[in-house]
Amino acid sequence: MRPDPLAEAAARRHELTRSRAVQALRELDRAGIPVTFAGVAQAAGISRSWLYTQPDISSQIRRLRQKADGTGSAGAIPAAQRATDASLRARLTATATSSSPTRTPGSAASSPAPSATSDQPGPEQVTIQRSETSAIRPRASRRRHCPRRDAAGHSPG
Repeated sequence: MRPDPLAEAAARRHELTRSRAVQALRELDRAGIPVTFAGVAQAAGISRSWLYTQPDISSQIRRLRQKADGTGSAGAIPAAQRATDASLRARLTATATSSSPTRTPGSAASSPAPSATSDQPGPEQVTIQRSETSAIRPRASRRRHCPRRDAAGHSPG
């Protein structure tokens, strides 16, 4: 006896839909896009209500959403590009050692301080030069009650 072809087609369609949902879930997380039911449904081309009926997929969506909410702005960073604790510590150590001052005694006194009378013009020395093309023109009045007119002053129609 041959199995029911409708049941086989429904099982294939169910597995295809599941694989599209899981693939969309992975792509959204990898791209750093917030993982939501609506986002996964739209990316996979499936309905949100179907996602809610799948306990494993819906729990994974909730877990990724909570992880993004708990990390704040780090949730927008793609998973592959998120920094590890070890790399953050290494960057902090490198920054701390490179930014330590290496001045010799008296080096601050030998460098000239910026003077208040520099070559830059003060407010009283600034002049505004206006070209002919940038002349200030009065704003045209708005005629809301009249129909639009062409350059010759004629109304259309």
